[in-house]
Amino acid sequence: MSTPELSLMAQWLRDASPYIYAHQDRVFVLAFAGEALAEGDSVSVDALISDIALLTSLGVRLVLVPGSRPQIEAELLDDGVSTRQHLGMRVSGEQAMPSIKRAVAVQMLDMMARLSMGLPNTPLEGARLSVVSSNAVVARPMGVREGVDLGWTGEVRKVEVTRLRSLLDAGHTVLQSCLCASPTGEVFNLRAEDVALELAACLQADKLIFLTESSVELPKQMTVTEAQPLLDDASLSMEMALHLESACKAVRRGVERVHLVDRRTQGALIQELYSRAGHGTLLTAESLEKMRRASIDDVAGILELIRPLEEEGVLVRRPREQLELEIDRYWVVELDGQIIATAALHFFIEARVAELACLAVNAQYRRGGRASRLLARMEKEARQRGMQTLFVLTTHTAHWFIEHGFAQAQVDALPVERQAMYNAQRRSKVFTKALSAAGSATNPS
Repeated sequence: MSTPELSLMAQWLRDASPYIYAHQDRVFVLAFAGEALAEGDSVSVDALISDIALLTSLGVRLVLVPGSRPQIEAELLDDGVSTRQHLGMRVSGEQAMPSIKRAVAVQMLDMMARLSMGLPNTPLEGARLSVVSSNAVVARPMGVREGVDLGWTGEVRKVEVTRLRSLLDAGHTVLQSCLCASPTGEVFNLRAEDVALELAACLQADKLIFLTESSVELPKQMTVTEAQPLLDDASLSMEMALHLESACKAVRRGVERVHLVDRRTQGALIQELYSRAGHGTLLTAESLEKMRRASIDDVAGILELIRPLEEEGVLVRRPREQLELEIDRYWVVELDGQIIATAALHFFIEARVAELACLAVNAQYRRGGRASRLLARMEKEARQRGMQTLFVLTTHTAHWFIEHGFAQAQVDALPVERQAMYNAQRRSKVFTKALSAAGSATNPS
């Protein structure tokens, strides 16, 4: 490995360390479609197994829920048995159940064998995973739905939480089948998405993660309200639609965070869980991104945000002491504990003019409308304070301000005390905007 590659790896580990601490001893339910194990790409399967081993080594308590649709389809085809779908579910008749049981059993044994690898040069070298399967998920028949008897197609009756938690607390990784038994001793075929949802809700899991195949590009973060209309999107694959629907239900059931991660991208799961940028879609009940007034505790985060822009000459350097004294003038956008955007207002009361200063957005979060929303908030506050005009000095982003209703002006248009502080060497351009008495001309997209 070259020196630059080693440096990148070291930096990645440093950036990941807050997440490593945060995820230790947390319960994650990881669900993935049977296609993830049936696509004929042993490299991809090995990568998934390696990621599972890495998560456990980092202290995550895992419940694995593999789907089995392609495996069941293949077994039914070999046996010459046909089934039909009803309400998006397989009708599991008596003739089909032997094939279904055989397909799932073989898949579970194969998964267990892969998770038990320990030879040198394998994904689990030295991992020593302890993997168990249990009967803690109790099933019941779905019965007759809209006039059709679904046979041995079932749903979750209950989850024996105490038993599962004891297994997780003992350091075991739980491998949960989609075939579950009822109190009468019958075996039912359940949808893996439903099993994962119930496990996450009953265990009060910290995360429910679906490894899926995304047929459309989804936002990095959505609330359930924002995600709901997408369920009617015809471009969604059946798998993605099921996972998205289950994700919405899980959030409503109290699971705080549900992740949808593209299984085809190697390393996407690790990037999603251990980097700020992520590599998937996060669903929550409410937006994790908040705009609020800054406090003294935000000084370090603001300095970290604006430092690259100061080094590039986009922003004037601000000493920490100055920022601490003026912190009440700042607003920030916070995402998952990180300051990703900021802006400040300086008031010239007698002239009834305000200056917009230090408008900055983290490079990873640009093009998301955050600067526009901050500008709208600054305009609102300036109007509330009785200001009639907003001005800004900029060297790099003149066109952006023009697009947001500013017009270029001369230095002598500034308040007299601000003219005295103007740095002629920077040659900053001056832009002004009249503030209406009510409403805002800015569209916070």
